[in-house]
Amino acid sequence: MDNIRFFRTLRKTEEAKIIGRQLLRSSSSVGANYRAACRARSKAEFHSKLSTVVKEADESVFWMEVLVEAEVVQKENLIHLTDEANQILKIAAASRKTVSGK
Repeated sequence: MDNIRFFRTLRKTEEAKIIGRQLLRSSSSVGANYRAACRARSKAEFHSKLSTVVKEADESVFWMEVLVEAEVVQKENLIHLTDEANQILKIAAASRKTVSGK
């Protein structure tokens, strides 16, 4: 829910709205796909959903970097969310690797 609270704090400029929505979509997808992975009916489905979690977490980090680089928000305002997204990314990638046996 931190992603939603952060989105609400963005300035009402066009670029903040567009980039913010992209971040909101990708970060929300992380949670939805992790939940789907936990309910997977097979190892292959679990791996697939974890792959989506990795992809969406990485995309979320990307949009946060864009917000900072475009000077829409200050880096300090995103440290917590960026750290959290990177931790989720590392955990999901490691889990995916374990499942695939590599």
